Amino acid sequence: MSKPNQFIGTWRLISCEIRDSEGQVSYPFGEDALGFLIYTDDGYMSGTLTRANRPHFAAGDILGGTLEEQAMATQTYLAYCGRYEIQDNKVIHHVETSLFPNWVGVDQARFFEFKEGKLVLSTPPILASGKESVGYLIWEHV
Repeated sequence: MSKPNQFIGTWRLISCEIRDSEGQVSYPFGEDALGFLIYTDDGYMSGTLTRANRPHFAAGDILGGTLEEQAMATQTYLAYCGRYEIQDNKVIHHVETSLFPNWVGVDQARFFEFKEGKLVLSTPPILASGKESVGYLIWEHV
């Protein structure tokens, strides 16, 4: 009998930080970042991260906005989705759509640990703000 998939369900972000190779800690979406991570039992996932209290566009046009408004919206939000699979201590996200176009068609591996009822994910080293860094995200089950 296979063990149940602990990933399935909706997770709310508790913490998102990046630690660079020099040990500096930053919060790319602020210390009060918001986010959700959803894993389905049929093998799909979707994740979003955002800065809290993002500024509204002056006009209410969903396809409009100034270049500055659009740039700020992009810089303060990340989303991607696709299929996922679990391999040993990693969950592999097979990215099918992403706000960051470089991730489309690319696998995103995350090391995982379930600790005190929370899901702790960390990235392999990634390039963030020009430095090699590791992302650490803590999620709670909704």
